[in-house]
Amino acid sequence: MALRASHRDRDGRFSGTRPERAIIDIGSNSVRMVLYGGSPRAPVILLNEKVVARLGREIATTGRLADEAVDLAMRGLSRYAMILQDLGIEDVEVVATAAAREAENGPDFLGQIRALGLEPRLLSGEEEARISAMGVIGAFPDAAGVVADLGGGSLELVQIADGDCKAGTSLPLGTLRLPEIRGQKPAETRKAASRILKEAGWGEPIDGALYLVGGTWRAMATYAMTADAYPLSDPHGFELTYEEALDLAATMAVGKPDNLQISPRISSLRAASMPDAGALLMALLKKLKPASIVFSSWGLREGLLYDRLEPYAREQDPLLAGVSVFSASRGCPPTLAARVAAWTVGALPARSPGAERLRLAATMLALASMQTEPNLRTAQAIDWALQKRWIAIDARGRALLAAAVCGNANQCDLPASLYELAPAEALEDAIAWGLAIRLCRRLGALSRKSFQSSSLAIADGKLILTLEEAHGALFGIPNEKDLRLLAERLGLEPVLSIVPDHV
Repeated sequence: MALRASHRDRDGRFSGTRPERAIIDIGSNSVRMVLYGGSPRAPVILLNEKVVARLGREIATTGRLADEAVDLAMRGLSRYAMILQDLGIEDVEVVATAAAREAENGPDFLGQIRALGLEPRLLSGEEEARISAMGVIGAFPDAAGVVADLGGGSLELVQIADGDCKAGTSLPLGTLRLPEIRGQKPAETRKAASRILKEAGWGEPIDGALYLVGGTWRAMATYAMTADAYPLSDPHGFELTYEEALDLAATMAVGKPDNLQISPRISSLRAASMPDAGALLMALLKKLKPASIVFSSWGLREGLLYDRLEPYAREQDPLLAGVSVFSASRGCPPTLAARVAAWTVGALPARSPGAERLRLAATMLALASMQTEPNLRTAQAIDWALQKRWIAIDARGRALLAAAVCGNANQCDLPASLYELAPAEALEDAIAWGLAIRLCRRLGALSRKSFQSSSLAIADGKLILTLEEAHGALFGIPNEKDLRLLAERLGLEPVLSIVPDHV
């Protein structure tokens, strides 16, 4: 990008996290700028702004971007360019997709953007599909199936497996194009979409899930979550079985926009496109027969960021990468959390696959919560666990994080909503994680000496806290209670062992 700032005005603008990267996505429906900070492996959105220019609204009839749409888009882009200039953000990618790709006056439009000092890259349909798929892979490292990215001008489909994707397909089935195939009844719209899918080679069942990317899909997820009073609020990672997805698609296809707008998070524009999108989803489900559908908030923009990471950076655990940066900014450096997790590991159940990464994440959040006022910390930490957009964690994992931060506060009567997300046995384990964190942090105020002079272990039906003789005074009345609480939760006898100092 050619823009340069006269000074780097970067301090204190976004709650301590600096905006380091920007993506401008010029789509058929909206022109959006997103500023990212935090970990490159799990970037945090610091600003997300869009202009609904509907650049592609007249392409089917005139072959051009409407003049009013171009003017509206350029007004937004001029604003974006000034913000980037003022913040001094130099790491900027600008991409244009279906509308600019197909319109007769697309090149002129891109020229106007270059005059602002921005450097737009026109993506082919295949590139758009691949990059969107990389976004899904970045968010779901073990993803396997097909990505369906629904934009304003096109639908991109691409197969993914083993951290890679095959060549994608771009079809004229975006939300602005679906009215062109709309029938008198939803079934007619579905059949028309099915014909296009089959002709493009997407008529056979797939192995794996169908990953849905795009604002209209997410609005449908929000509808389903609201209608079912689902405990989580973020549609990212929300999953439905094949049968549940068919029911949702059918509801959308026959719904009236006013009736579909059951949440403030569903805009009138999204609601208007949901019936056609429901018919399209029905066609996708009946042709591809996925095992389930998974909604992803990561797509093209995040795919651009993930795609350029070095292989070693891609291999990082995205959950731990995100939580560590978040917690470090709130007083819990990753090294401290690792010490606490290591100190507690000998006295905890590990029945669940992947428990250690969740336990480390829970440790970070629990310790970070202690920097918050006592009357706020537990409720806030529960919200962090359940509602913040973490990557590579499912609803069950979120519930375990929340149970652990409750245990850390000795609030072992969990919110009922957690039992909707995870089995009681797993939640019981997570409460023990939190009680162990509580014992560790309160034993010696997390001093380095307290780690060196103490240990925790299970042996012969006993939970044994061992202290070196010189630090025996650390075991006070609060710690006696903490040890007893954890032991009772584990069905063990609490024991204090004083040993000679380590030489």
